[in-house]
Amino acid sequence: MKRSLQQIAEAVGARLLGEGRVEVSAVASIESASPDDLVFVENEKHLLAALQSRAGAVIAGEFAASVACDRPLLVSDHPKMAFARAARVLRGESPRDVPPLDGAPQQGSAHATAVIHSSVVLGPCVLVEERTVVGERAQIGKNTRIGAGCAIAPGVKIGDHCEIYPNVTMYPGTTLGDRVIVHAGAVLGSDGFGYVRDRKTGHYEKFPQVGRLVIEDDVEIGANATIDRGALDETRIRRGTKIDNLVHIGHNCQIGEDVVIAAQTGLSGSIVIENGVVLGGQVGIGEHARIGEGVMLGGQGGVLPNKVLRGKGVAFWGTPAQPVRQYLKQLATLARLAKK
Repeated sequence: MKRSLQQIAEAVGARLLGEGRVEVSAVASIESASPDDLVFVENEKHLLAALQSRAGAVIAGEFAASVACDRPLLVSDHPKMAFARAARVLRGESPRDVPPLDGAPQQGSAHATAVIHSSVVLGPCVLVEERTVVGERAQIGKNTRIGAGCAIAPGVKIGDHCEIYPNVTMYPGTTLGDRVIVHAGAVLGSDGFGYVRDRKTGHYEKFPQVGRLVIEDDVEIGANATIDRGALDETRIRRGTKIDNLVHIGHNCQIGEDVVIAAQTGLSGSIVIENGVVLGGQVGIGEHARIGEGVMLGGQGGVLPNKVLRGKGVAFWGTPAQPVRQYLKQLATLARLAKK
């Protein structure tokens, strides 16, 4: 939908320089922008390219405030964040909350092929798409969309303003907070990989997997990610964490706030990831390990079971993971030895 630059500036907290009545309808890259698009630049060296593009307006840092140009500017101390929020405004959303979905009926609606138990509680403006099954006593909060082919087990609770994409499966004992996004094919609350070996026969018997999974507000979960419920207690994903595609999180894990986990990472059971941790792609972490607040673990890094990594803002790399400078020194030493 079209919005005036004045509306966008007020919504994202940017300073408007130029004509505020100009309207844009979408965001784009500098290369592909049209006169109806909004673009952004974080670095002064890219400003000229943005100003020479076909974009209707530009979001830029304070470095652009003194530049004379023929098109409106939105000046922000964090242009990329302002651009992301502007994109939400142009999609009909608020940058801090999500209003009712466009076109969603006020009383909620389910496709004719959806199967919803009579005891399910649907909030206002809920939309349930085709072939979805929702089990008894499940609860779905207002302005939430459930995509086609989802399987929502009995007793599952989903908060307000959530977006559940097609073919997501939620097992019993799963709870989602508000504004949670779950991409296609994710499986939430499945049994953990827990077995007990019979010492006499060598056979494995399943350890009880009767806990729950709690996903707090503003979490995003990528396509085909899998998160196991707790064995006896709970697995918890705390507020604001972002999980990429094809990530596996084992039972009893405790993931802190604002954690970022990149694709193909695998976490064994009973791991603690503290607030603000960043895990690169294909990271592997053994059971009962702990990753301290603000640690950054590079791609394909490995943490052995029961180990603890600490150091806010410290980058770790390698297997077993160690501070990146130390790891690179070891690689350089090995390279010199190989030449000899």
